[in-house]
Amino acid sequence: VTGPGDAISLSENSSSSFPIAFRSRDDCALSPERLDLDRRGLEECPLLEGMGRLRLLNFQHNLITHIHNLSHLRHLAFLDLYDNHISQMSGISALASLRVLMLGKNRIQRICSLDNLTKLDVLDLHGNQISQIENLSHLSELRVLNLAGNCISRVDNLQGLDSLTEINLRRNCISTVTEVDQLPCLQRLFLSCNSITSFDELACLGESCSLYELTLDGNPVALETWYKQAALRCVLQLRQLDMKRVTEEERRMACVTARKEDEKKRESHKQAMHKVPDFPYVDSLSIFVFNILYYTVTIADILPCPHPQVCVLTVCFSVCSRLLEAGGVNLQSLSLSDSHLAELDGETLRLFGLGALEALERGWGVQTAGAVTVIAFRYIHFDAIVPTLPRIRVKFPNLSHLIFLETNVSRLPQLAALAQVRRLDQLTIHPEGNPVVSLSLWRSFLIYRLHHFNLHKINNLEVTMNDMISAERLFGTLGHIAATETPRCRLLVLLEESRKRQLQFLLEGRGRRAGLSPEELRDNGKLLGEGLSRALFNYPSRDYLFHHKEIWDQDRLYIQAQVQRASDTNLKRESLYKLWPAMFMEMVRDCVLEMRDRPAFRQACLNRLSTQGK
Repeated sequence: VTGPGDAISLSENSSSSFPIAFRSRDDCALSPERLDLDRRGLEECPLLEGMGRLRLLNFQHNLITHIHNLSHLRHLAFLDLYDNHISQMSGISALASLRVLMLGKNRIQRICSLDNLTKLDVLDLHGNQISQIENLSHLSELRVLNLAGNCISRVDNLQGLDSLTEINLRRNCISTVTEVDQLPCLQRLFLSCNSITSFDELACLGESCSLYELTLDGNPVALETWYKQAALRCVLQLRQLDMKRVTEEERRMACVTARKEDEKKRESHKQAMHKVPDFPYVDSLSIFVFNILYYTVTIADILPCPHPQVCVLTVCFSVCSRLLEAGGVNLQSLSLSDSHLAELDGETLRLFGLGALEALERGWGVQTAGAVTVIAFRYIHFDAIVPTLPRIRVKFPNLSHLIFLETNVSRLPQLAALAQVRRLDQLTIHPEGNPVVSLSLWRSFLIYRLHHFNLHKINNLEVTMNDMISAERLFGTLGHIAATETPRCRLLVLLEESRKRQLQFLLEGRGRRAGLSPEELRDNGKLLGEGLSRALFNYPSRDYLFHHKEIWDQDRLYIQAQVQRASDTNLKRESLYKLWPAMFMEMVRDCVLEMRDRPAFRQACLNRLSTQGK
């Protein structure tokens, strides 16, 4: 069945192997911008004579093996080559006006020849033989990408797709997903029927600020009993999972179930650690006692003691007695030197000294890393800990408690760096060696800035609803003013990369061009605004501090000058308030005395006016 204007005649060309397509003048006049060549048994793209005005061209369900004879179609916006025998994407590089390209159900093995198609809005490559995502970074206006039914094993190379709102990767061989957090507008991600076995391979989804629809059914990870709860905890703003709407009750139950699962894992790990064979226990005990002896003797040599041998034996006897009473030694030394110590004690990882941070880079087994729920830092400067927080977030998925002792946390902005951790239930910052604890607002600032963690305890004190309300009152208004009044260029400097891209997208008004509805734009803007007020309270990296030190010094001098000026103005105002009653009385008295002799006063006023007129 052909539509109006689709009647076409094909004839052989003696000078080439391509057929020539003709349309009558009436058909061209009836539909000059559209041509449908569906199911014509074509093995080659015909020469389209006199059809330079075409905007829509349909070659569905043919036998075409190569794309030819289209370079003269400068106005073509829609090209459909679905269900053909095409093996290469050559022949389309000249179609700079193309907005929709449909190449599904072909034999394409590699994504290429898209360099000039910068206006592309929809790209459909499903049902091909593509094994890698590549050559797409320049498509900044691409909104929909369909790569379902291919041979892709890893999701990457997504940088630059700033307008992408939907990506379909169903029925591939995907086991790892990365860089999704670098797509500021991504709303729908379809990963059904792949080979994803763990949420560790989906860690980047938790960093996406706009994703609200996700499908993972048909993956091994979806067969787990805790699958739905883990998915909702991984992507907090999710509205639909596996094509089903997520309710607030399900979201709440997911958090509760996740906590229970964590507690079960920790309990089972404790029991497993207590069931240690006899020989390894004796070996680890002897090593640990040797370490104690070594350090105690060292201390005895340094500190004067009348009976150092007695001190050494007493300490060793006391420690060994406690270990034997406990029923075993769960302590595992990870790294040891004269300047640092890293040890794993059951669920707790303790790091002493700057060099102990190297233990975070070692190869951690999945079970061992999953068992760590507490990390304690001691004698390490907090600024040295900050760069390791993103790695901690990925490496220890069940981490719920951080402890800082003697880490020199001295300013409120430093606390904002903890937002880089995925989640926390408890935070401990000991007053010893951390001056920030002496500040009256440190706890409120921590509750406000880490609101998304839903902290349960800070320094062993429960975080109540009243604490949250008080923190919001103290810092919420300040955050709102900062988010609304800070210049755009300054916002882009302050924000982290994922929120920076999302903010830039909304500020440039590209949401409407990407096809977002007014409701979606409003929701995204609201979510971004709520996050901005907190995200602006961030802690810049040491490189940033170094490069901007001179600017900060100038800003500090300027602010000091403004503060001094305001202080001087305030002093003048207070002095005026004190002197004003006496000044006012003198002014009134002078006026009364001057007007006492009315004729003389009138004459003096007339003389003054006459003098001014001259």
